[in-house]
Amino acid sequence: MMHDGTSRSDAIVGSARIPIARSHTAYKNASNLDMMSATLKALVDKYQLAGQTLGDVSLGAVIEHSRDWNLAREAVLSSGLSPNTPAFDLQRACGTSLSGCVMIANRIALGQIDAGIGAGTDTVSDPPIVYDDEYRSIMMASYRGRSFGQRFKPWLGLRPRHFKPVLPGVEEPRTKLSMGQSTEITAKEWQITREEQDALALASHQKAEAAYAEGFYDDLIVPFEGLSKDNNVRADSSMEKLAKRKPVFDRSGAGTMTAGNSTPRTDGAASILRASEDWARERGLPVLAYLDFCKVAAVDFVNEEGLLMAPAYAVSDMLTDAGLSLQDFDFYEIHEAFAAQALATMKAWESAEFCRNKLGRDAPLGSIDRDKLNVKGGSLAMGHPFAATGGRIVGALAKLLHQKGSGRGLVSICTAGGMGGTAILSAP
Repeated sequence: MMHDGTSRSDAIVGSARIPIARSHTAYKNASNLDMMSATLKALVDKYQLAGQTLGDVSLGAVIEHSRDWNLAREAVLSSGLSPNTPAFDLQRACGTSLSGCVMIANRIALGQIDAGIGAGTDTVSDPPIVYDDEYRSIMMASYRGRSFGQRFKPWLGLRPRHFKPVLPGVEEPRTKLSMGQSTEITAKEWQITREEQDALALASHQKAEAAYAEGFYDDLIVPFEGLSKDNNVRADSSMEKLAKRKPVFDRSGAGTMTAGNSTPRTDGAASILRASEDWARERGLPVLAYLDFCKVAAVDFVNEEGLLMAPAYAVSDMLTDAGLSLQDFDFYEIHEAFAAQALATMKAWESAEFCRNKLGRDAPLGSIDRDKLNVKGGSLAMGHPFAATGGRIVGALAKLLHQKGSGRGLVSICTAGGMGGTAILSAP
């Protein structure tokens, strides 16, 4: 049997992450394994898990070297956990660590394990650099040769163009558009103004800086490579400074998305410790929050919908499952891949036409209280290491709910491939 027929409450015990760094800065010499190992070790140290065997660890990265084919297991072996702790790699683009947390939560709820970790890491500073298929074909043809002549002959076709490296791209294979280019289309469709985008970006920086000043992140972040704070947060940001930025994805004069209202390329890692209540209580560990509901969705971004609009659908379905309205939350953690993307999602929930024709609802989901949105800063300020963002968000939201002592929080994360992951957390 997959489980004993009952379902257990699983707890979010806590989290740990390293600061998020703009790519090619503090972590320019660090690999995904380096960052993930440091993050897991911080979690192990924080909750006195050294030498303990956990039920499972689920983590991954979006941009990976072939050498990282067993990244999760290798990171666990460097973490201080017992070598008997199993682990597996997972990848759902920007929703990777949220999906990892959900998978561990499900295994705990089903009684398969008592405790586990969901995590994620990503670096743009250490990308896999490969050569084109023609060069690879030459090398493989030579490798397959049985004689010296057979091994030498393929190299006669070698040309200077074969030495041009191929860097990993972030464009969608089916549309050949980057996330930014795709979101520019969405911004125009939803008539998201430049001023709206800049205002959301400014609020993200201001909230993140205020959170650091009050010490909110002191017990969530462990220093790494000389960095103790996300180095993209701009305390001196202003609407005037943001207004000076030029559009980067549409330079025709109609573009509204800039480097100031889009997430920068960043490196980082985050982890979440999950356990059954009994396991946590027996060890004197806290229960910060519960994960009550989750949902993933996908849209036809090639023909019908915006690339990053899937969370609008996933949240609607999740609210139906939970029997809740969009206004029944104390905190909203909406991933800010781009200001335009977050604003379009919220505008979709407010649209009677979208909710009727796309979500099958009789009435719009409505507006959210912006004072409850990303209250400790969002991705526009802190950055977005693809696979780590979900862990960052869940860790911060769990702490917010624990501090409040009551209430619910909504998580919404858009991902590449036209997908979205969402979750509802609640205080114990």
